[in-house]
Amino acid sequence: MYSNKKGWSVVLAGTGINLAFGVLYAWSIFSKTLIDVQGWSKSEASLPYTVAIIMFAAMMIPAGKLQDKIGPKLVATLGGILTGLGLILAGFLPSIPGLIFSFGVLAGSGIGLGYAATTPAAVKWFPPEKKGLITGIVVGGFGLASIYIAPLTNYLIAEYGVFNSFRFLGIAFLFIVAILSQFVVNPEKPMNSSAKANAVADLTWKEMLKTKQFYQLWFMFFSGALGGLMIIGHLSKIASIQLGTNAGFILVALAAIANASGRPAAGVISDKLGRGKTMMVLYILQGATLLFFASYTSFLALLAGAAMVYFAYGAMLAVYPSACGDFYGTKNLGMNYGILFSAWGAGGTIGPLMGGAIADKTGSYGLAFIIAACILFVAAFMGFIIKPYKHKA
Repeated sequence: MYSNKKGWSVVLAGTGINLAFGVLYAWSIFSKTLIDVQGWSKSEASLPYTVAIIMFAAMMIPAGKLQDKIGPKLVATLGGILTGLGLILAGFLPSIPGLIFSFGVLAGSGIGLGYAATTPAAVKWFPPEKKGLITGIVVGGFGLASIYIAPLTNYLIAEYGVFNSFRFLGIAFLFIVAILSQFVVNPEKPMNSSAKANAVADLTWKEMLKTKQFYQLWFMFFSGALGGLMIIGHLSKIASIQLGTNAGFILVALAAIANASGRPAAGVISDKLGRGKTMMVLYILQGATLLFFASYTSFLALLAGAAMVYFAYGAMLAVYPSACGDFYGTKNLGMNYGILFSAWGAGGTIGPLMGGAIADKTGSYGLAFIIAACILFVAAFMGFIIKPYKHKA
């Protein structure tokens, strides 16, 4: 074994925390109810989710820097408190501005704080050749969350209403994350000290921004987030339009299996094949799937298409933190990946808003699927040509 029991306890705690933060992926269940019951438009129902994504990404930068300095335990604890309080408050603010503030600003910020603390802490307990696998396991919790959150949320909404459901989830997640965060700690000396293990210098964020590889990675990350989060944020409503059914929550839960399995799988594959080539293959498959997404009018076809998109999206979230560590070292990984993660925020903002606006205007998501597919094909080419950053001797 490459690590002791302490290292695996950090991995499991980080995975558990991300299982709670995966409530973000249940938004399409909340969204459909807000549209059908509260009378919100698709664009309006996308706003709290979009703001949560913006705050998630924005908080990754200060959270990354903070956990590099004071350690991940306090940062993750604060993230759990903010996320729980945001969800609880959402239950008492039944309006568009209210949900934007509570779910979007507070819960989104909390998720960003906690997410930033889990992966860097976990990978520091393991050697470089395990970086992709460990990253995939930790972030896999986020993708796996929909398996239980989607049916649980659907049940809570049916029994107690949408706003009571926010309160119940908030109370549960506040305590769960606060407890698990106490196990998220850094080792005294990281096992994957890159300067010793693979001759990669530990670059600061300012040095990272001077490399062309950062902007290549940023565009690729942006593209995957745009396509993936557009589908994730609207899947339940897409199912009601293309299938004429209210069983979207089943699709969300089943597709989450692909989301979660893509993360450790891509982590292991990219450790062998390379980060860029791995994403090239996945983006080609995701783009091709989105080109035909509007034609999926049976449950199995839509499930297969959603699973492919979810798989590629989940895989991406294991590859980019590993690539950031490969290119720029692990000493400043929290801060460096936080800056790179702004690409996820940009893509996650534009994708859902674009999908909602086009669907409101045309009655279909078809044009949004095609636009996202074209962007993904460009990103696939970028993955083919990208080369790891060469450090000066």
